Amino acid sequence: MKVLIVGSGGREHTLVWKLKQSKKIQKIYCAPGNGGMTRAAKCINLKADNVKGLANFATRNKINLTIVGPEQPLALGIADEFRRRKLKIFGPEKRAARLESSKVFAKEFMQKYRIPTAPFVAFDNQTDAIGFVKGVEYPVVVKADGLAAGKGVMIVKNFNDACRAIEDVFERRKFGKAGKRIIIESCLQGQEVSVMALTDGKTIVPLLPSQDHKQALEGDKGPNTGGMGAFCPAGFITSEIMDKINESILRPTLAGLRNDNTPYQGVIYAGIMLTKDGPKVLEYNCRFGDPETQAVLPLLKSDLLEIMRAVANGRLAGQPKLEWRKGTAACVIMASKGYPGKYTTGHRISGLKNSRSQGCYVFHAGTRRNGNELVTSGGRVLGVMGMDQNLKSALGKAYNLPKRIKFKGVTYRRDIGFRVLERQDKERT
Repeated sequence: MKVLIVGSGGREHTLVWKLKQSKKIQKIYCAPGNGGMTRAAKCINLKADNVKGLANFATRNKINLTIVGPEQPLALGIADEFRRRKLKIFGPEKRAARLESSKVFAKEFMQKYRIPTAPFVAFDNQTDAIGFVKGVEYPVVVKADGLAAGKGVMIVKNFNDACRAIEDVFERRKFGKAGKRIIIESCLQGQEVSVMALTDGKTIVPLLPSQDHKQALEGDKGPNTGGMGAFCPAGFITSEIMDKINESILRPTLAGLRNDNTPYQGVIYAGIMLTKDGPKVLEYNCRFGDPETQAVLPLLKSDLLEIMRAVANGRLAGQPKLEWRKGTAACVIMASKGYPGKYTTGHRISGLKNSRSQGCYVFHAGTRRNGNELVTSGGRVLGVMGMDQNLKSALGKAYNLPKRIKFKGVTYRRDIGFRVLERQDKERT
């Protein structure tokens, strides 16, 4: 089979790496790809948002399956265009992708189908929003409505911070078109987890739960990013909690989409807070998480290509049960200094050849080739993954890699998984 993967980040490199393990893969193309994918796939000079160009390429090259990594092409309707041309694609259509492209739509959807989430109010102007936050109980969460690369969520602890966040959206246009509307919602407390599930529109199958670290700085401080690290499985999720997530969130989400006549084939990602009142949805994504994918897929034993084909063909119910490796995988993001704000690129990356060891892998995100060298080209540059029997040893392997890999201005969090590790230490004493 010939497969086209749309995107250029660490998630897409992980998909390439995993799909390459299938015996049925003939060739993998990436559009546009990155510097780390070139050995396993052919990178083509088409941007992820070039919907018609990608559809033309898939037609000319007789691509058997296209897999969409990032959210933007889904929000633009790439799945609609491909299915109109009878091209197989893994990813939801534009109407369904509103679960991610509009937080107002997602919250109203959850409200309609009684999917547990935080109470919220939506606003389309600064005056009403500021008037509202005068009388709320803090902390609250201010969210830009549209796509903001994971950075449009602001937890505010007082009125002045709330005003500043609202002004950032409406007045200073910090998030551009994504900030035409905002949501202000109660701040949920508890452990945050990521649950990704595969669906063909009729059947929904969850993957192993993972935990992401959004804040830029250690101790979960600083601005939100696209994600600074993740581990899988999120060991504090019991089978009983997963049953609740299935019954109160995943299945009602699919049922709601079906009831609204909104076909959904691909991945539904639910960011969930485990509150004292049970699991509640923080947000939906309509694609694989990043960096969660870098921690989840290494544990998958099943053939990912076969699973994705079943999703695209509406035959997920007939697939064997997913098989998983025992143990834990942990991914640490090596980023450019200044991310998620301003940063420089074009810095040479060294030490990659010395980073190869059992149970470890380096997924490229913001890299490109400059002749025979690899240089930085983004904020999140590399995702270093370690896999072992437990979280502590998996993180040990992952954290060995930044000691060998170097580039100017490299920064990374040194406390991925800290809350779980602290709890495990307390349980042992």
